[in-house]
Amino acid sequence: MLERGNMTDAEYINALQSQLKKANDEKKKLEKEKEALTVKVACLEKDNHIYIEALILCKRKIYGSSSEQTTVSGQLNFFNEAEYEYTEKSEEPVSKEVKGYTRKNPKTKRDELIKNIETEIISCDLPDKEQFCPSCGSEMKSAGKKYVREEVEYIPAKLIVKKYYSTTYVCKKCEKQNKPVFLHGFVPAPLLPHSLASASTVAWVMYQKYVNAMPLYRQEKEWERLGYALTRSTMANWVIQCSEYYLSAFVNRLKIEMLSDGVMHCDETYLKVLKEQEVSSESKQYMWVYRNGKYSQHPVVIYDYNKSRSGEVPKKFIGEYKGYFHTDGYAGYNKLSNVTHCYCFAHLRRKFHEAILVDEADIIAKTARDYCDKLFQIESELESMTTEERYNERLTREKPVFEAFWSWAEKVAPTTIPKSKINKAFEYAFKRRTEFGNYFLDGRCSISNNIAENSIRPFTVGRKNWLFSDTPNGAKASANTYSIVETAKANGLDVFKYLELLLMVLPNMKSISNSDILGEILPWNEKVKKICASASDSK
Repeated sequence: MLERGNMTDAEYINALQSQLKKANDEKKKLEKEKEALTVKVACLEKDNHIYIEALILCKRKIYGSSSEQTTVSGQLNFFNEAEYEYTEKSEEPVSKEVKGYTRKNPKTKRDELIKNIETEIISCDLPDKEQFCPSCGSEMKSAGKKYVREEVEYIPAKLIVKKYYSTTYVCKKCEKQNKPVFLHGFVPAPLLPHSLASASTVAWVMYQKYVNAMPLYRQEKEWERLGYALTRSTMANWVIQCSEYYLSAFVNRLKIEMLSDGVMHCDETYLKVLKEQEVSSESKQYMWVYRNGKYSQHPVVIYDYNKSRSGEVPKKFIGEYKGYFHTDGYAGYNKLSNVTHCYCFAHLRRKFHEAILVDEADIIAKTARDYCDKLFQIESELESMTTEERYNERLTREKPVFEAFWSWAEKVAPTTIPKSKINKAFEYAFKRRTEFGNYFLDGRCSISNNIAENSIRPFTVGRKNWLFSDTPNGAKASANTYSIVETAKANGLDVFKYLELLLMVLPNMKSISNSDILGEILPWNEKVKKICASASDSK
């Protein structure tokens, strides 16, 4: 309290007013500081929320399950209709009437497992000298056979050296006239000149590396076990040379088939090439994968190595192609101006799924994911339909759900925390809204780019084992071989048989660049399908 002392009334009032003003000024200053601190705290809380989200998501990715699968039951699923609760009655075993009662088919899962394996009957008989009755000593006769058990036996591979001799034929009549005429037996062209390589050995090396993801140094030990000192450098040379001489031209023929289709998918993943020119040691190179649509009659998968991730790479690859182009929405694809972009709904769903991983109570994220799940659920029911039927059913059944999602998203997106996972998911969605809906334009299109991701997955699995390519030629050889391997798989062929067939036929072709000749060994050719049928289709 201000002491009055000898001050007059007027002086005392002025002093009090001055003191009150200072107090008010100090109060306003503190209020401003409080407001500033409140804003700062709010910003820090938002930043903290974002950092916690990132930490939780990182830990989930390291230690949690990678599955994004969800069930449709639960209170948060607003599509939880009767159709989800209803399940078809499980298929009963085939039954038949036998003498007044019903007997189920005795076939078991074991029978299905071994139905395509050659069967050998082992008859376990008594020696002749023991076929006498232990009671009376008379000779015994066979009364039938009793089944005891069955087992699968593995017969290890073996190597055979084949030496080719050409038989020489001479005309004796011309020889007597001093005009000798000679003919020589036809000898198949060698796979590689002056080499021990054969179609089967090179096909097996390729199969082991590009299907079973077995590095060459491990294969080296296997060949040694079989008695063949085959070094990894020799195997690498075989793969690269066969790719350059034969497979590259065949892949170009497959590319013509793919670009003639109206629907394409594309994806890319990194690859380290140690001896790539004009790049830094820290830089990454890329393996691109292209394939035609999920509903294409003749599936084709092509890998393409490039040291860049620029959008110029796919632009150069597809050339004048003007169809539908499915991708994950990577900005580099925007350089493809002549195509109709279709973005992947699975990627959008993943954004909302990640928001749920960091906050399991996020109702908005779960609702968004439910919209995506509903679209995928309807899409799965349309797979067996014709292109026209699928197109019409999408407009009837999926389009209303699709439009409802965007209408709902416009209302709830502004309520989310800026820069949070859920906010970024909506931001990602709205930037690509038109492209997400382009799959409604044609029944041949797909709701997602999963088919391309599934095609590139074998490469990523193999990369974990062999880690890098040594040279650009090795990376290109891998691209060509993976193209053959994945195309064979997509067409239901036995990969090893198809690789062996190509490496037997291509060296004997007069012109490997002849498109018509190469058409005879495309994977959907009926003769090829018969020769290279997989074991599951062989019987």
